Amino acid sequence: MNPASDFHPVPIELTVLTGFLGSGKTTLLSSYLRLPQAADTAVIVNEIGEVDLDGAVLAATAAKVPMALLSNGCVCCAMGGDLPGTIAALIEERETRGLPPLARIVLETTGLARPGPVLRSLGPLAAHLRAQVVATFDCVRGESLLALPEAAAQIAGAQRIVLTRQDLAPAGATEAARALLARVNPLAELVTEPTAAARALAALAAPAARSPMPELAASDDAPAHSDIRTALCRFAAPVARDALAEWLDNLAGLCGERLLRIKGVVAVRGERLPLLVQCVGTLFGPLLPFAGTANGSFLVVIVRGMRLDELRELQPPLPIAVHAATRPNAIGRPLSAVLEESCA
Repeated sequence: MNPASDFHPVPIELTVLTGFLGSGKTTLLSSYLRLPQAADTAVIVNEIGEVDLDGAVLAATAAKVPMALLSNGCVCCAMGGDLPGTIAALIEERETRGLPPLARIVLETTGLARPGPVLRSLGPLAAHLRAQVVATFDCVRGESLLALPEAAAQIAGAQRIVLTRQDLAPAGATEAARALLARVNPLAELVTEPTAAARALAALAAPAARSPMPELAASDDAPAHSDIRTALCRFAAPVARDALAEWLDNLAGLCGERLLRIKGVVAVRGERLPLLVQCVGTLFGPLLPFAGTANGSFLVVIVRGMRLDELRELQPPLPIAVHAATRPNAIGRPLSAVLEESCA
């Protein structure tokens, strides 16, 4: 089976389940595999060592779930072409046995994997998948996790963040985690359900989000974590497509691995619809027309170790007002006020 050309005709949900070491990925996935919604799911487990402990735990949980192991190193840096081939093999085996098609595949990465390189390793196969990144966040360790580059990249690259170990965390830790994550990654949906089954259902059974545009506020307050900046870049006027592409390329070149996430829609001169811009790490998706609802022309940029002034000074110069971004229920000025200022 050719992974790119002979693929399943209906796009399959691919959930990249990430999170730092010991943050509860396997526990979350085990809870999900006990649910009836897991009947049309396959699992890929990535282990660095020779002993597949996570795979053994999951196999004991759900013996009927198709499972594959990637054991030749961390999926984000030593995978080669194994991931597309493994996905294709799971699909082919299901078809060969005459079973209903898979609805989703969950890839549990190692605790050190960054989501950007994982998504990049899909290659042409990505066009046949609806991929999303789900990250686990340990409420016991809290903000200290974000001092670790891998953990910061996992949280910033996620569409959903699951708050784990809430029952073991001190009083107020869950609320503190909510506020922290709303500032570090305001693009992500937070999963905070009180029971393991409810968290697993919300995190892994729900379809991948189709590029919703979040409501954000702008703030000039200090960031939630000293090394991570989440910027709201508001465009005052449409820009040339070539200038936008050059600006994004220069941003990726300047930041390298410090670029964690970009998402937004930008009005481009000569285009009827704004363009959707998104990346995880330095892996950019194509600039495609966005027909959904968005509040103006903007980018949300999440970076590590970069001052907001560096975004303002990036070449070529674009009509951008740059502020720290947060959700509107956090401390910040309403977007309407920021829009009035940037367009004045």
